Parts: sequence; C-alpha cells; structure tokens
Amino acid sequence: MQNKNQQIYGARAVMEAIESGRTIDKIWIDRKKNNALIKEVIYIAQQHHIPIQFVPEEKFSPYASKNHQGVLAKLSLIEYHSLENIVFDTFNKGQIPLVLILDGITDVRNFGAIARSAISAGVHAIVVEEKGSAEINEDAIKTSAGALWHIPVCREKSLLNTVRNLKNHGLKVIAATEKGTNSIFKCDLTLPVAVVMGSEEKGISPSILKVSDEMCFIPMVGAIASLNVSVATGVILFECLRQRTEK
Repeated sequence: MQNKNQQIYGARAVMEAIESGRTIDKIWIDRKKNNALIKEVIYIAQQHHIPIQFVPEEKFSPYASKNHQGVLAKLSLIEYHSLENIVFDTFNKGQIPLVLILDGITDVRNFGAIARSAISAGVHAIVVEEKGSAEINEDAIKTSAGALWHIPVCREKSLLNTVRNLKNHGLKVIAATEKGTNSIFKCDLTLPVAVVMGSEEKGISPSILKVSDEMCFIPMVGAIASLNVSVATGVILFECLRQRTEK
C-alpha cells in the first residue's frame, strides 16, 4: 500500500510495485528478517538494480499497526534510463555523446544544480551509482528547476564497470581532478566524451582515475584553489558546449 510520502510497505506490495514497472528509489529491510519472503524481495530488487538497505526494526515504528513484514520502499520521483540505449540512440541520431558521471556526490542541492547545468549544456545522460549517491528528492528537483524531469538519469551498479563499457563504446573518459596534467580548456571535448566528477570530500575513486583516458583540471588563481562541485561541473560542461558549437 502506498502512502502520501510515496512509500510502499509490505513485502508482496513492494514486489508487485517492482514487477508492475514502478520505479523504486530504495528498499529498506529489517535486518533481523531472513525468511523466504524477504529473500524473494532481495532477489527481485537485485534483478532490477534497486538499492537495498538493512536497517533496525525501529525504522518500521510508524508502520507498527500495518502488515509491513519488515519491508519498506520509496517510490522514485523520476524514471531511470538505460545508459547503453542512450549512447546507442545518440550515435544513431548522428550526435556526439556527452555523458556526465557523478562519483560519490551525495548533496541533493549540488546534484540538482548539476542537473540544471547539464541539461543546458547538452548532456545526454547523467550517471550515478546505485549506492552512495544523492537522493533524488523534492529538494533536488527544485534546485534543478525541474531539469531532473527532463534529462535522463541512469543508475548503475558499478561506476567502474560503466566507465569501462563507455570506453568500449568509443567514448573518451575524462576525469576532472586537481591531479590532472592538462587544463580542461586544452582537452578535446568535441569527441564522444564521458566526464567524471567526484565529491568535494573524496574526489574521484582511485580505480576510476586509473582507467580514465585523461585527467584534467580547471585553472584557477587566487587564495582559494577549489570550487564547489556544481560550479566546477558547470565550467567543464559549458566548455564542452563551447568547443562543440564553435568547431
């Protein structure tokens, strides 16, 4: 059963929602539950790449009078897309793919601001990982000025595997990092490109940096040698747009 907060409780109700095509943001499961029904929920969720979080039974206190069965799910405010289909369709249309990969960005307002820049700069898809990414909630939608309802967002199980797959599909993977050796303004962004942005705290994962084709930085002057991640993303994306429209 669904409530006003776009949540569904009960193992069978959650499974029915998934199988009917509803997009689920996350599933919470009572960590003490381990019966056949719970295992079935976990299996179906994993098949549909839905993040699962095992939580204490206190999480279900508001549903104590309901038959929640130790399972609670939140419906997504957006529909997620297939990255492979988007890349394929973009090439088929004679366009040059521009994919934005967000590695470990958890702040919803930054995420929303990034989406707003991305749609304006011609990004074909935003890619996030199933776990450890910003929740796409009302704040994210509002900060994006509604962009998150229009730009495709792809949720992937492993960003590392995603980067490898994009390279196999002919995309150049550029990691935006202060460890870079080339200015972003000297990078060729007219090619099919996937730009990777990391969190302000941890940056891009070392494993992704290792397989990236190029590491680029944003030149800066002044006493503060860093930018908010949404600002940095905007700078890079609009440099992509500049190069692509002026070539």
